[in-house]
Amino acid sequence: MNEQKSSLSYFFCGIGGSGMLPLAQIVKGLGAEVGGSDRSFDQGRTPEKFAWLEQRGFKLFPQDGSGLTSGNQVLVASAAIEDTVPEVIRARTLGCPRLTRAELLSKLFNAAPVSLAVGGTSGKSTTTAMLGWIMEYTGRSPTIMNGAVMKNFASPDNPFASAVVGRSDVFVSEVDESDGSIALYDPTVAVLLNISLDHKSMEELRHLFGDFLLRADIAVVNFDDEDAEFLARRCKNVISFGIDNHKATFGIEPGTILESETETDAILVDRRKDVGHSLRLPMPGRHNLENALAAISAAVAAGIPVHDAAIALSTFKGLARRFDVIGTSESGVTVIDDFGHNPEKARATLRTLKSQEGRVIAFFQPHGYGPLKQMGTELAHTFAEELGPDDITIMCEPVYFGGTVDRSEGSERIIKLIREAGGNAEYIETREGCGDRIVELTKPGDRVAVMGARDDTLTTFAQGLLKRL
Repeated sequence: MNEQKSSLSYFFCGIGGSGMLPLAQIVKGLGAEVGGSDRSFDQGRTPEKFAWLEQRGFKLFPQDGSGLTSGNQVLVASAAIEDTVPEVIRARTLGCPRLTRAELLSKLFNAAPVSLAVGGTSGKSTTTAMLGWIMEYTGRSPTIMNGAVMKNFASPDNPFASAVVGRSDVFVSEVDESDGSIALYDPTVAVLLNISLDHKSMEELRHLFGDFLLRADIAVVNFDDEDAEFLARRCKNVISFGIDNHKATFGIEPGTILESETETDAILVDRRKDVGHSLRLPMPGRHNLENALAAISAAVAAGIPVHDAAIALSTFKGLARRFDVIGTSESGVTVIDDFGHNPEKARATLRTLKSQEGRVIAFFQPHGYGPLKQMGTELAHTFAEELGPDDITIMCEPVYFGGTVDRSEGSERIIKLIREAGGNAEYIETREGCGDRIVELTKPGDRVAVMGARDDTLTTFAQGLLKRL
């Protein structure tokens, strides 16, 4: 995509966010001048990230409107951002064009001759990284937009590799249903991983995902998910995948899954030709095997041979904060950093943990008051059902960076629901207090899972816990 050079100037409000940062990297990689502001920058949070951005030529400003000086600048800001934010006020005064993150991303994505979009409630970032790596490994040099750091592309010089600017006409991106922006994308290949409750009702999700598949040339669909399989019936060109549904185009030979703490081996079946391929994935978990099937299926839809796609995934390194093992202490306690923040993501993480020996201490920091109110009951049932009587869930109040959100219902209600459902859970208001309690509780052989989203300091918290243990 290096031919799509831009002479425009873009200003990202919230440039350090997991969605904004990779998009800012892509826009800058296409030749545009890029600046931005961020509440976390003002508050001194994750200073290493902002120092890295400045070193890479991004111009950073306080979130006071001072970074906007001309009506020729394009303000890139969340659709949900308050009108009282100084950048929004300043942009209105100067007459700056304004785009949401999704509007800008979709313009770039839809302009690519070969566009691969990964949608679904859970697993988008991992599948996007897998698919991006397959395309890179097989010489396609894709542009990749992700919401998490992809370890295959990360280096000491580029520790925040949640985006890649490629040299070809291939664009791989995860697309978001939570704000409805998935409707903006017109992909060559549309991947649908699953449909479950998160930010929207199931009826809204079925509508969004169904239309998403219909707009694509090829729909790649998980036939193990009943809702996804149903939506695929409306599509003319479908490549399917699934572990349990033996009607799927790509599946797993029954009885061939071998899983350890660090990897998964299986025989991948291509039912178009009734041919098997060895698949070795350097990570545990059934959900990751499903993600691998999705990525391979999408790569095949884009013209990559099945065998080559499977070989590529044997060298896949994973994502930061996706079942990311921080380390094991001298006392024998393992700390895992994980992005699990909705019921399905949390369930996948907990099941992977419970597939191995050892007690689980699950620390969960909700990623907002709104999402907690929307999916709190389902979240509580997840922790109660997946963890045993010796395990424990510990929750603090949701992360809050300011704004006008209703904070009347917090984590204490979720802890009560977990207990009512038979689970073992404790509420401690502050994250620091939770850390003290975890240190007090742990014993050799325990696994501590630090779970949550929208807060980069959770990784620092996990690293701090390991040092204390």
